[in-house]
This record gives sequence, structure tokens and C-alpha cells, in this order.
Amino acid sequence: MRQRIILQFLVFVLGVLPLTGLCSDYVVNEISLLSINSAITPASYDYLNQHFKALPKTSLIVLKMNTPGGLVTTTKDIITMFGREKRPVVVWITPEGASASSAGAIIASASHFLFMSPGSNIGAATPVGLGEDIKEGDGRKKALNDLTALVRSLSTSRGRPSLPFEKMITGAESYTDAEAIKLGIINGVISNEQDLITYLNGKTLSLDGDIKTLRLSNNLQFKEYEATMGQKLLEVLANPSTAYFLFLIGVALIYFELQAPGGYVAGSFGVAFIILAAIAFQVLPLDWGSMGLIVLGIGLLVLEVFITSYGLLSVAGLAAFVVGSLFLFHGDAGYISVQYPVLFSTLAGVVFAIGLMVWYLWNDKKKQKSPGDFFLPTGAKGSVLTRLSGDQYQVKVLGEIWRAEAQENFEIGDQVEVVSVDSKQLLIKIKKTSHS
Repeated sequence: MRQRIILQFLVFVLGVLPLTGLCSDYVVNEISLLSINSAITPASYDYLNQHFKALPKTSLIVLKMNTPGGLVTTTKDIITMFGREKRPVVVWITPEGASASSAGAIIASASHFLFMSPGSNIGAATPVGLGEDIKEGDGRKKALNDLTALVRSLSTSRGRPSLPFEKMITGAESYTDAEAIKLGIINGVISNEQDLITYLNGKTLSLDGDIKTLRLSNNLQFKEYEATMGQKLLEVLANPSTAYFLFLIGVALIYFELQAPGGYVAGSFGVAFIILAAIAFQVLPLDWGSMGLIVLGIGLLVLEVFITSYGLLSVAGLAAFVVGSLFLFHGDAGYISVQYPVLFSTLAGVVFAIGLMVWYLWNDKKKQKSPGDFFLPTGAKGSVLTRLSGDQYQVKVLGEIWRAEAQENFEIGDQVEVVSVDSKQLLIKIKKTSHS
């Protein structure tokens, strides 16, 4: 009898107690709020990827979502990002009237917890082409099977029924919040952040193969992370239709430049549009693309000095410089190197310098008798350096040494004024000034 009791005790100690170590607490000190309120594009991934890498290790990530769908490739990148996370990821389809359609529904299936606001919906995830449904055939069948297997795997791993998610893809099914809770594909319907806290505290989940219990700290903080100005701009450019439109404009402008060379205006704008399209298509890495825009901007500002573009090159150069600066320093830690005050103060300095140069050139041009005299020293004052022969002298004007002729006699050091310039013979005519 005693041996049986000892044996049962050993079985309990060796078999049951080790299981208690499989479930540990995950203490949440911050609920990090992120938002997607547009199509799923590379800009969405860029925004999430930046903040996921910078969020505290003890945070719980809540992604507020309201999206009509987006790119499948970006959707898979975001799902892979969720899979790498060792922090809980919550998707909340909010506010009332919001939807997680198409790509949004697939992303939602990858979250550890999924909530909806009253009046929201999820579904309609059938893949479509650019503006139309994918035609029947092997291509459509392949796309459907790929996405169906993906949501089946994701929903099963998160403990959700997979069939409703599969119907979202194969049959374009869409569900209201009430239908979704009845089907068991969401964890609950919530209206505010307090409902979220009430539900999550004490819930268990699997993180990186370990079972964790959520424990919300007494000093719990809510912190919202917004997209930067550069990411908002990239969000506009990354729309597939917009990106393709930029590409076509860039090609057309470069073609026009090749057909009528010499102005550089059309070609410069075309290169800028091509770089933006390459960034949007993810063909060109964001860092390299932004550096290319900055270099292009500087080049256009330099060309403005030598080419008469009536300010078009300057405007294009400033635009390329600003956009490139917004995208630059986009490494693993995100936009951390350039602050907006620094960017805008630099831009203000560049604009001021260009304005000062334009003002100086304009005043100088008004002194010229004809457009052909621009950049020539007509009307400028100088001094006599030496007498060559007869009525010819060497004169220093505006830092340049000219050969001059006059009907008057001058001594070395006399102050003179340029009357006219013979640009072909590099000869100027001079007269005495009232100060000589």
C-alpha cells in the first residue's frame, strides 16, 4: 500500500508538475496602438515594420484596421512579420462602419486576437486583378488555392475555424460582427479600449511555441504610433494605379526629351517620376531611391544656373530634394536621423539662397541694354591696370581683366565705366566715371 502511494506521488511529481512550467505570464506594460486606414500597400508594411522593431518588449500590439484590401505580396510580408513577433498582436476592425476586406481579412486571420466594433464587417477576400476580377483559368485557380491554404493554416494555428475564412476567398463571403462572433472567427465585439482590457486580461495564447498568460500591469499605458510624413506620402505613391501612372509619365517625358534634346526640363522631370515609380514598385530600395532623389534635386538646382527654364528646374529640384529627404535615413530603426525642423530649416536656407541669387541676377539684368548683354559687364565700373598701345588698355572689371579701348587718355588706377562690349573680339569700350 505504501509503495503504491509513493509510486502515485512520483507519477504526479514527474508527470504533472513539469507542465506548470509550460505556462508563464506575459506582463503587458504598454498597449501600442497602430492604425491602417487605407489600402494595404508597401507603405503599410513600411509603417508596421518600423514600429514593430521599435516597440517595447513588454507591449501588446493593437492594430486598428479599416481597409478595402490591397496587394497580396504586401499582405504576405505583414503576415510573416506577425509570425516573427514574440509579442501578442491584436487586430481590431474599427470604428463602426469599418471593414477588413480582401487583404485585410487575411491579415486579420493571422492575429493572436481578433475583435470587431459594432457595425463593422470582415470578408470578401477573393483575389482580383488591376481593377477587375481574375479571369477563369489556371491562374485564378492557383491564386485561390494559395490564399485558401494560407488562411486555413493561419486560422487553425490561432484556434479559429478555417471554413468561414476559406469562404471569404472562394465565395467572396462577408460577415457582420454578429455573424462573425456566432461563427467563432473573432474573439469578441468591443466598442472601446476598456472593453479590450477587460477581455484580454488573463487570456492565454501561444507565443513562439510557448503558452503565455496575459497579465495587464497596474501601470498600463496606451500609446498611439502614427505614420510619419514620409510614410503618408509613400502611402499615396504606393497605390498600384498611382505608381503605374507615375511610371508612364516618366517614360513619356524622357521620350520627349530624346525627341527634342537640349532643354533638360522634360528629361529631369521624367527621371524624377521614374525614381518615384521604382520606389513605389519596390524595385528600388527606399534608401537608394531617396538618395537618388536628393542627388537629382541638387543636379537640377545646378542646371538652373546654366539653362533658362524660368524656374521649372528649381521647382523640380526643390521637390525632389524634399521628397528624398523625407524618405532618407530609413534603416532598421526607422526615421531617426532627420527631424522635420532640421529638414524645413535646411529647405528654407536653400530657398533663401536661390531667392537671393534670382534677385541679384534680376537687378543685374535690368541694367543691361539688351538681353544679349546678360552676364556681360556692360555698365560695370573698373580700374585701369596698364596701357597697351595707342588707345587700348588693360582694365579690371568685376574681377575680370579685359582689353579695352577709349577715345580718352587714362592713367593707371583711373576709375572707368564700361560703355559697350564686343563679345566676339572680347573688347570693351570705356569712359571715365565721375569719381575718377
